[in-house]
Amino acid sequence: MRKMMMTLLVTAMGVATIAGCSGGNKVNTPQEPNPAVQESGAPSKKTFTFLTYSNPSWPYSADWPVWDYLEEKTGVRMEVETPSGGVLADALSLTMASGKLPDLMFTQTKHLADKYGEQGALANVLDYVDEMPNFKAWMEKYPDAVQNTIASDGKMYVLPNQGIGETNRMIWMYREDVFKKHGLKQPATWDELYVTLQELKTLYPDSYPLAFRFGLRTLLNFGAAFNTPISMNSDVASVHYDEVAKEWRYGATEENFKTMLTYLNKFYAEKLIPPDFLTIDTKLWQDIMSTNRSFITLDYVGRIDFFNSALRKDNSEFNLAFMAPPAGPGGSQKNAFTQISEGSFMISSKSKNIKDIVKFMDFFYSEEGKTLASWGKEGETYATEGGVKKFIEDYQDVSDLRKKTGLATDGTYLWFDYDAHILLASPELQSAYEQAPNYDSVQQPKPAFTAAEQEILSTVGDVLNKNRDENVSKFILGNRSLSDWDKYVEEQNKLGVEQIVNIYKEAHDRLLNAAK
Repeated sequence: MRKMMMTLLVTAMGVATIAGCSGGNKVNTPQEPNPAVQESGAPSKKTFTFLTYSNPSWPYSADWPVWDYLEEKTGVRMEVETPSGGVLADALSLTMASGKLPDLMFTQTKHLADKYGEQGALANVLDYVDEMPNFKAWMEKYPDAVQNTIASDGKMYVLPNQGIGETNRMIWMYREDVFKKHGLKQPATWDELYVTLQELKTLYPDSYPLAFRFGLRTLLNFGAAFNTPISMNSDVASVHYDEVAKEWRYGATEENFKTMLTYLNKFYAEKLIPPDFLTIDTKLWQDIMSTNRSFITLDYVGRIDFFNSALRKDNSEFNLAFMAPPAGPGGSQKNAFTQISEGSFMISSKSKNIKDIVKFMDFFYSEEGKTLASWGKEGETYATEGGVKKFIEDYQDVSDLRKKTGLATDGTYLWFDYDAHILLASPELQSAYEQAPNYDSVQQPKPAFTAAEQEILSTVGDVLNKNRDENVSKFILGNRSLSDWDKYVEEQNKLGVEQIVNIYKEAHDRLLNAAK
C-alpha cells in the first residue's frame, strides 16, 4: 500500500511539474505557514463559491463563527449556496447540466464525484499534489483513505477525509441494568447469545430480546462475526475481500453465511426478534428499546446517549452500554468496519481559482487545520489545560456545538480530531468509543468501476440482489427450508455470481496495478 502511495505521489508530482505549476522543485515541509499567507503574515484575500448541504438538524448559517476562523487563517471567504429543494444530489445534477459550476461543491457520495469527474467537470486533485505539502504528507499517513477516493481512471475527483467517519461506527449494545438485575453475562459467542435471548424471553414474555432496524442491511454487521462482512443493500453486491486468501468472494452463498441465517431462523421462530424485523422503522425500534421489550441491539454508537439521556428522566437505572460482539462458529468477535464517511469537497475543472483552492484545501490537512476544523479557535471556543483541549462553553451535545459554531458541518473539515466529539459524550459513550476499536474488522477495499462495469452491476447485479434478498428473507422467516441451500446457491450462480465477483477483482487489480 505504501508503495502505491509513493507511486501516486511521484506520478502526481511529475504531472504537476510538466504542467508548469508554481513552486518549481521547492517542496515545503508540512508545518510551514500556509501558502495562502503572505510574508507579512496577512492572508491574501480570496472568495470561493461553494455549493453544499444544509442539514435540517443544524441548518446552514452565514453567521457561524467557523467561517470567520477559516478566513482569519487562510484569507478565504466561502460564498455558500445550499440546495433550494434540500436534496444535494438533485442540486448537483442541475448544476452540472447548467454548465455554470461554483468553485467548490460538496458531495455526500464518491460515486457522484467519479461520475462528474470522468465527464470532465471536476479537477483531478492528483495534478496538484506538488502544491499541497500537507496533503502529500497526509497521503503517506492514511493510504487506505487515499486509495478509496481513486476513480476507475486512476484520478482523484474528491478530497479524502479522515476522522469524522467515527460518527458512523456501529456496535452491539445491551441493557446493562437489566443484565445486572438478573445476573446475566454478556454473550461471547452466538451460541451464548441464543441462550441469553431465551433467558430474557422467559423473564419478559412479551419482549423481543434482540431488536434492530434497517432490516436485511443489519446482516452486514452480524456477518462480521462469521467472516462474511457483506453488504445487503438492495443495490450493492454481496462480495467481500478475503485479506487472508487475498481474493474477492461472494458472501451470500458461503457456508458461514448459511450458519448465520440458521441462527436468525431460530431467533425468528422463537420470537427472540420482532416479527416485523424486515420492515421495522426507527420510530418503532426506538419504542421497543425504550419500553423493556428489547434488551440487545446493534446500531450507531451515539445511540447510547440518545437512549440514556432521554430515559433516565423516568428510570435512573436505565443503562444502554457497549457490548462486545459475540463470535460466530469459526469466526471472531468482530464488528463490521462502518466508521467511514464519503462526504467531501469537489473542485470544478472550470474554476479560474484552482491553484488557490488547492492551497486552501491543503490547510485542512495540516495539524493547525485539523485543530481549527475540530475545536475552533483557542480562547473563543476551546482552551488548552495541561496539554488537553476543552471546550469553553458547556455544549449539550454535538448537535448543539454544530448549531452554535458551524464546526463539523459539511464543508468545514477534511482531517478531523474526533476527540472533540468524544469529549461531549457521557462516560458510557466515552467507554464505548474506547472499547470498540478492539473489535474492528479490517476496512474493506472500495474499488471504483468503469461505466461499462457499472452497467453490469446495475443489471445483472440487480437481478442477483433481488433473488438474494427474497431468499434470505424466506430462509429466516422459515418460508423456505435451509435444506434447500444448495439449490439457492445454484440459482445465485446461474444469475451471475462469477461475473460480479470478476468485476470487483478486475476493478481492484486495476487500482493496484496502476501503482506498480
